[in-house]
Amino acid sequence: MLDAEDFDLIRAAEQVIDGATDSGPGEPGVHTVGCAIRSSDGSIQTAVNLYHFTGGPCAEIVALASARAEGIRSLARIVAVRRFGRGVIGPCGRCRQVLADYHPGIRVVVPAKDQLISVVVEDLLPLAFSREE
Repeated sequence: MLDAEDFDLIRAAEQVIDGATDSGPGEPGVHTVGCAIRSSDGSIQTAVNLYHFTGGPCAEIVALASARAEGIRSLARIVAVRRFGRGVIGPCGRCRQVLADYHPGIRVVVPAKDQLISVVVEDLLPLAFSREE
């Protein structure tokens, strides 16, 4: 079940992608996904993806790097949304692995059937690869 802070995070992600998208509905664009992260101290960082045919970074990866650049080391929650009000999306496999490696306790807001839920990233990546193994 989501709380008010989760909905605030979703709104922050929507605002950043709505302000940064570079094309209209139905058109390809470089910036198509927004992300918001809440740190353990409650501050919010936002970012957008950078699509490129060679595999540009997802919004989640950009947000993680941006938070670190701002000195934020402890992250509590993350959410990504598609532009034009198309809703919350779950992180891709690469982002799930990065989140699990660097922020194993982070909660991720994801769509589930007809609702949004918040889960610990490990729940999205059962039997994940571990660098220690």
